[in-house]
Amino acid sequence: MTDPILKQLQKNSKLSASDLAELLGRDEKEIAEQISQFEKDGVILGYHAVVDPEKTGNSGVTALIEVKLTPERGGGFDLLAARISKFDSVTSCYLMSGGYDLAVVVNGETLQEVARFVSEKLSTIEGVISTATHFQLKIYKQSGFLAHTESEGKRLAVAP
Repeated sequence: MTDPILKQLQKNSKLSASDLAELLGRDEKEIAEQISQFEKDGVILGYHAVVDPEKTGNSGVTALIEVKLTPERGGGFDLLAARISKFDSVTSCYLMSGGYDLAVVVNGETLQEVARFVSEKLSTIEGVISTATHFQLKIYKQSGFLAHTESEGKRLAVAP
């Protein structure tokens, strides 16, 4: 990405057109119009806060699911990926290179809820060959932001 407005908004989506104009040395109206155009064109898909779930007491579960697919004739992986992406519990879905085809990120309240999603919904879709589920244990960095951990500032023990 080379657009300076987009770079700044990815770092901090709370920046106003006025803030961006000052940062980039450009006209505020021009910045506001460009942001509006990015939104209309679908370049900017949305805005969100990056939240540390440990600090909010969120006891939910996040899993990354590797999915192997049989591509559909005339649609390849796109139709299956679009179908999988429509589930509410799916937060991200990526076409991947390597040993599997899709990386699907899912949120649920419990391990059992995620397991039910995999066994009852995802695995039953025609074209899904196999899945492998990996549960998130701890966040160190999320969407470009470092999570603040208790070990921050402490030196690691040196082992012989």
